[in-house]
Amino acid sequence: MSNGVIDNTPPPKTVTSPSSLDQRGDVPQSLAWNPISLRLYKVFGANYEDAGTREALDTLSIFYSTPPTTALSRDINEDDDSGNELYENTLEDAPHRRVAMHTSRGVAAKARKNLRRDTEVRLAEGSQKFLTAFSEVDEKLNDLEDYIQEMCIKCDEVETKLKITNDACKYLLDRAEGLRLQRQNMTTRQSIVSLFLSQFNLTEAESEAITSRDVPVGKRMFDAMERTEKIRDSCQVLLGGDGGSTNAGLDIMALTSSLLEQAYQKIFRWCSFEFRQLGRDAQLEVGPIMKESVRLLRKQPDLLSEALKSLSQTRQATLLTTFLDALTRGGPSGLPRPIEIHAHDPTRYVGDMLGWVHQAVAGEHEFLSGLFGVKSDGRMVGSVRTFTGRSEEEEWVRTLLDESVEKLCLPLKMRVQQTIRSQEGSITSYKIANILQFYLITMRRTIGEETLLSRTLKEITDLAYKIFFDAIEAQGRSLLRFLHPPDADLSAPLSLRDSSQVLREIMSVYDSSVLGDEDPEEQRRGFKRILDAAVDPALEMCRRMADMNAKDSTGWEKSIFLINCLDYLQSIMQPFAFTNERIEELEVLLQSHVKLLTEEHYLRLIQDSGLSPIVDATDKGSESTPLSHLPESSSPEVSNALRKFDSFLSTLDVLSSPSLMLLTVPRLATLIHRLALKRIGLAYGRICDEVKNPQNKYEFATTLLGSQRPFGQMNVLWQVLGVHDIE
Repeated sequence: MSNGVIDNTPPPKTVTSPSSLDQRGDVPQSLAWNPISLRLYKVFGANYEDAGTREALDTLSIFYSTPPTTALSRDINEDDDSGNELYENTLEDAPHRRVAMHTSRGVAAKARKNLRRDTEVRLAEGSQKFLTAFSEVDEKLNDLEDYIQEMCIKCDEVETKLKITNDACKYLLDRAEGLRLQRQNMTTRQSIVSLFLSQFNLTEAESEAITSRDVPVGKRMFDAMERTEKIRDSCQVLLGGDGGSTNAGLDIMALTSSLLEQAYQKIFRWCSFEFRQLGRDAQLEVGPIMKESVRLLRKQPDLLSEALKSLSQTRQATLLTTFLDALTRGGPSGLPRPIEIHAHDPTRYVGDMLGWVHQAVAGEHEFLSGLFGVKSDGRMVGSVRTFTGRSEEEEWVRTLLDESVEKLCLPLKMRVQQTIRSQEGSITSYKIANILQFYLITMRRTIGEETLLSRTLKEITDLAYKIFFDAIEAQGRSLLRFLHPPDADLSAPLSLRDSSQVLREIMSVYDSSVLGDEDPEEQRRGFKRILDAAVDPALEMCRRMADMNAKDSTGWEKSIFLINCLDYLQSIMQPFAFTNERIEELEVLLQSHVKLLTEEHYLRLIQDSGLSPIVDATDKGSESTPLSHLPESSSPEVSNALRKFDSFLSTLDVLSSPSLMLLTVPRLATLIHRLALKRIGLAYGRICDEVKNPQNKYEFATTLLGSQRPFGQMNVLWQVLGVHDIE
């Protein structure tokens, strides 16, 4: 039975036949055909695991249910683990259990008797319920059908009306579709136009920033100009398209050109005003707005030149006024003091003026470099600045710098020239010329050679050097004007010492003014003219003074005097490396006179030693005539000469000679004396060789030489003279 319907299908026969049971031996043969046994075996052999069987039994249990007993149902549902409690409850409820069992047996009997009838009754009742329910459904379906029929009629009427309306509104719909397409097209065109205007047109605020006087020059205006430039660049596409230039492109270019022209005029007026204000300040600072304004004006060279012209004129007047104030009034509150207060000190006076100008040039250069945005080239201070291949900004800086300091040139030139012409001493003239030379080199390296200030300094420097050389030449002429014989001590004359001290001072000034980047050869060339102008007249004076000594027939005193003068000049020039070439020239002259003195000193010593006749005879002798046969070199004469030579060695001072004491250089006196002694030793050795030579026919040559010191032994003579190691 399923879903309340009794299934009349007989249960499956799972019980085997008596014959099969008998064959397997499960049932005794006597019970094989017993009905009760068969019934029992059928019940016991039934399979209750089948789902249909179990469902049928559940349905039957509903048909014939008995009243439940609380204790019994509870005991039946208890778990097997509570066995003891079940047993006790069973004993207590035994009477009730017996009544329930009796009731169950009655129900079972009734069920077996009325099962078919009860099942059919139940089926009939269920069918009746189904019929009642389906009759109600049928009535509802009939009502629904009527509604549907009525709805179909209404829909047909609506469809007819819609068709009529559609036919009537077809033109209107077509017109609306056309308008919709036009609206879509206009919306697209409006978007394109809006985008075009936003791309190629300035906003009201940007136009106001360019044209309005109320908006100052600043970042807002610069941004508007930058936007205008971008619009012009983008507009080139319109002008250079495949379809040729368009009216829109031409109009935009004309409008932006007008706006930019107004902007440049506005920047020009602002820069001109600011330049006039900046020109009145001694300390100049460049702001970012000013720097950007100048950068933008570079696109309009005419306007930039006009604005910078006003700046240059203002700076000229300001620098001139400031320079004159520095000369006559000094700084604020009198510090620093006026430059002209030191006019009595020409060197400081000129140096202070040039220093002020140099400082002003440096300040102007820094200001202009910042104005044009010129970056530093990494050049060390004082190093040479290159002026080839410069940018446009650097050319502007150089031009404006030259114009700014232009009016300083005249007062500076007048005062420096007046100071130079008033000097009489060569040292002061050279110091001033050297200062001018230093600042000339500095200015050339800073602003170039072609600027007015550099050319003015070049003119002043040339004048200073001309006056200096005139003073040096006058000093040289004065040396040659008043000549007299050398003093008795043959020392350097006073006039030479005075001129040499002047030369030393000049060389000290030159050495201190060397920049440090010149090579030695360049330094020598730079001072050569001065050195020649100072030394040549001094040398000529010394020669003329030496020639004025009438008592000196041998030239002995002349050589000593010239050696003293040359050595003094060398000592003056020795500390300065750039005079090495001239020192070498003087050394050549000095050595020539040293040779003359050495020769004369040797002749005197050989005469005093008694060997002079023998040496002369040796020099004049011939190979055909033996020396012993000559009267002046005979054996008695040789013996007499050796005896005198022995006496000479006894009284000889091998370290110095009284005749050389007038030399102011002891080193040279010792050198000359030792060179002469060496020649004496060589002369004695030559005499010994000639006496020992058999061709000269000296009898008892060994006895003749060994009778007097040094006994014909050269090593003994060298030890006595102490000149064996001299060259």
